[in-house]
Amino acid sequence: MPAPVWEQRWHPLREEWVVVAAHRQRRPWLGERRPASIAAVPGFDPACRFCPGNERVGGTRNPRYARTLVFNNDLPVVGEVAPVELVAPPPPYRVARASGVARIVCYTPRHDQSLARLPLDELVGLLRVLAGQYAELGAREDVAHVLVFENRGEVVGVSNPHPHCQIYATGFVFKTIETEVAVGRRHFAETGRVLLQDVLAAEVADGRRLLVANDAAVAFVPYFARYPYEVFVAPRATHPCLGALGPAELEGFASALQGALRLGDELWSQPFPYVMALHQAPTDDADHASFHFHIELHPPLRGPDLLKYPAGPEVGGGNFMSDVAPEDAAAELRGDRP
Repeated sequence: MPAPVWEQRWHPLREEWVVVAAHRQRRPWLGERRPASIAAVPGFDPACRFCPGNERVGGTRNPRYARTLVFNNDLPVVGEVAPVELVAPPPPYRVARASGVARIVCYTPRHDQSLARLPLDELVGLLRVLAGQYAELGAREDVAHVLVFENRGEVVGVSNPHPHCQIYATGFVFKTIETEVAVGRRHFAETGRVLLQDVLAAEVADGRRLLVANDAAVAFVPYFARYPYEVFVAPRATHPCLGALGPAELEGFASALQGALRLGDELWSQPFPYVMALHQAPTDDADHASFHFHIELHPPLRGPDLLKYPAGPEVGGGNFMSDVAPEDAAAELRGDRP
């Protein structure tokens, strides 16, 4: 058995401890394994609800789109027609309308594509579409936050493998972003610096956890990674949202994002599952000058067929335990290790 190696690392954006116990990665495992599905995927699937020309759940037929397709989710989690009359519960409980807008963005008409493999100009175009959705939905008076996210892979519960992401525009700010806003404001008030800029400076200076770097953006496994192969992708300059990036910045950011995604796919020669979230400032008209837009990728795998299960410490205690040192994960993703 390897010598025990563990330490607590502070996650400054979430203000919580992450325990790195790297020696546990090689512990005996008799539990479930989840081998990747690497079967050939067709370019068009007649049974897919998101492929061009096919009928969706609600009966609408998709147009024969050539690039991206945006539509309101046929089975939304929030909606503009949410009931207004609600029964008030007794204290300390509260209730409010689950109003908002839920949308789907199909990246491409090709069923066999992925974010990692889109031509760069198409990825840049897709990011512009997402920026436009943030601006449009965020301008609504009833929307305080626009969350863009992608769930990729069966192990994260994807119901349709067609390359797509989702948008939830809600009347409340999602908790992770709410925490980042509060922490970032306090850090700026105390130091005069943007918190994620300090994170970027530390990662660039250290260098061991960097994956992709160019003049516009950086992709890295953060020092405080909660998941073994977690990746942050951030522009070097501080912007509150994706749409604030200039043309050259956007192309550099897209290149860094795609480079990191491809490293994930290449790590074990299989499609890498992940939950991807765009961390953009709330759209509640407050001052968000200290908020630094970035993308976070949370892959649930800790090995080719081993899941990182959030269990007792994570679900019950609220703090993550990682079985892989972020420095080792970054080296593996870069291909520095056999």
